[in-house]
Formats: sequence, structure tokens, C-alpha cells
Amino acid sequence: MKKNYIMTPGPTPVPEEVLLEIAKPIIHHRTPQYQEIFKKAVEGLKYLFKTQNDVFTFASSGTGAMETAVINLLSKGDKAIVVRGGKFGERFGEICSAYGIEVIPIDVEWGKPVEPEVIKKTLSENKDVKAVFTTLCETSTGTKNDIEAISKVASSTKAVLVVDAISGLGADDMRTDEWKVDMVVSGSQKGVMLPPGLAFLSVSKRAMDMAKASDLPKYYFDLKAYKKSLDKNDVPWTPAVSLVRGFCKSIDMIKEEGLENVLARHARLAIGTREAVKALGLELFSASPSDAVTAVKVPEGVDGQNLVKTMRNKYGVTIAGGQEHLKGKIFRIAHLGYMIEFDTTTALSALEMVLKESGYKFKIGSGVGAALQAFAETQKTVGV
Repeated sequence: MKKNYIMTPGPTPVPEEVLLEIAKPIIHHRTPQYQEIFKKAVEGLKYLFKTQNDVFTFASSGTGAMETAVINLLSKGDKAIVVRGGKFGERFGEICSAYGIEVIPIDVEWGKPVEPEVIKKTLSENKDVKAVFTTLCETSTGTKNDIEAISKVASSTKAVLVVDAISGLGADDMRTDEWKVDMVVSGSQKGVMLPPGLAFLSVSKRAMDMAKASDLPKYYFDLKAYKKSLDKNDVPWTPAVSLVRGFCKSIDMIKEEGLENVLARHARLAIGTREAVKALGLELFSASPSDAVTAVKVPEGVDGQNLVKTMRNKYGVTIAGGQEHLKGKIFRIAHLGYMIEFDTTTALSALEMVLKESGYKFKIGSGVGAALQAFAETQKTVGV
């Protein structure tokens, strides 16, 4: 018998209570009943995003909300700075290029955060830039960027700041209003504890004013249509009714735990994972680790792709491998969403088993032991 665990940075585990809510009989979306559900969802999103701005919901993956940000903010021929420190930073650049936006890239070595001073310098050299695109957690490398510092740089210019927080929201702190972030993107299958299928986008008044002037082609993702409907507690197109209903249950669980406690839980799991990695003699990949996912260098002599495959197929623990040029060179263990200490130690136990089978030399149990020690030590300082 094999029991399966999903320890990837998306999709993430979904609580039973949320699954049961999603499984309830479908209702029609053009009814007062659904409007009440949707109203609660919008209020919950504002709590999660730490904002009073409008937050829009789309029946799409997170990439849909990324595209929405680009095509509603900008017009043909506009310039945008794109921080490219991983696969998802590069995606923002690809979307901009697809719509004829002039991309000014800031290329950052994968695994390192962008230096806010580099953004400041690039902005000073390109005063006609309309937007800066960056990520909170670059999922492909497990790297967290300093959005607070970046926002201080961007907010002193005319450029709007857009942050991809698809995997970071609910794991790494994201203070949308306090940090004056104009647009924040997220998705349902990460810290929100839902299946894939919903994308979210918070929009400041400044960004909404730009959307009114944008001349890029758009239809389904036209924020003007969404704003008109949102003001009536509605959406312009058929919503993912069951997922929105499930989101309401998910946000109830997050509120019950308390958002700051949710962040503290993610921090504890991340610390435990990092300590385990060090105890095993392995090396962290990121110079600025996110609390959503930990990226680890594959040790010499171990087949990185086989490691991920064996953990999944033999031990039932699904983690993520490296992407692009990092394929086979790193693996990524998430501690995101509906996860607690014992999920982490299960993943670490499977990792130790596979490392042992691969001929890697270490003391069996050292990683799990270090994680448990870290959990005990951080219980009071980081929260339960």
C-alpha cells in the first residue's frame, strides 16, 4: 500500500472541508444566492491581499491574471521593466513581448534576489517606463524578493509596480496597500488551498486609471468590464461557481487561524526544512529563501531527476524538480498552504530514503531530527 503526499509549490493539498464545499450542488451564478457568496469571497481576498483596493477574480490559471495586468495597464509601444530571475519572471517578459511592449529586462542570476538599487538605476535611465514587473516568490528557484524595498523605489516614480505573488501569497508577507503595490497577482492552487482554476488580481486606483486608457486588444480579461460587474457584486462572464464557494471555506479557515499565524506556520516549516537540508550535508540553492518552497542543490553523484521520480513513484511523496537549465540540478520541497510539521517530516523521511538508495553518504535520520529540533525551538519564537 502507498499513501500519496503532494509537496509541490502548486497544486498544493486541499482541506477536506474545502473539498466538501466544492462538492455541494451547483447553483446558478446570476442569482442573489451566488452574489452573497461572491461578496464574501471578495471580502476574503481583500483580507488575504491586505488591501482595500478592488480584487478581481478570473476563471483561469494565475497566468491569466498576469496577462490581465499587462494588457490593461499598457498600450502599444509602452516600455516596461521586467525582472527576470527565474521562469516566472521571464513569463512576464514573454507576455509583454507578445503584445508589443518594449521590454527592458533586468536579468538576475537564478537563485538570487533582485537588488532594488538596480531597479532604481534602470528607472532613472528610462524615465518613460510605465510599469515594473517582479515576483514576490520566484517559484522556480524558491527565491523571495524584497517587495517592500522595491516598492519604495518604484513609488517615487510614475511607473506602476506589478507583483506576481502567485506562490508567495499567504506564505511570504505581502502588504499590498502599506507597500503601495499597484497590482498583485495570485492563484488558487497555492497558499489559498484550492484546486487550480481561479486567478486573482488586486488593482490600485492608479492602475485602474491606466486601464481606462490602455489600447491593447482585450475581451475576456478587460478590467473595465470586470469593474462594472464588481460594483454590482458580480462578474461579466460565467464564474467558477464551485471554486468560489470553496474559496469562502478556505478563507474561513485562514481567518480562524489568523493570517499572521498562517505566515508564522509557513516560516516554521521553511526553517525546519532548511535545517534538515543543512544537517544532511546538502546545500540550499537560493540566497534569499522563500517561506513557500525550499530549493536544494542535488548532491554530486545523485541523479536529480531520478530522485524526484523515485520519491513520487516508490514512496508517494511528490516534490518538484528543477526547471529549464536547472532540470536535474535542484529539487524543491514546498511547505505551502494546507501543510503542517508532519507533512514536512514525511517528505524529509522519503528524501532520506532515496538519498540512501542513491549511495549518498549521511547519517540516517539526521535531516528529520534537525527539522524536529527546529520546530521545537521555533514554536515560541515563530508561532505555533
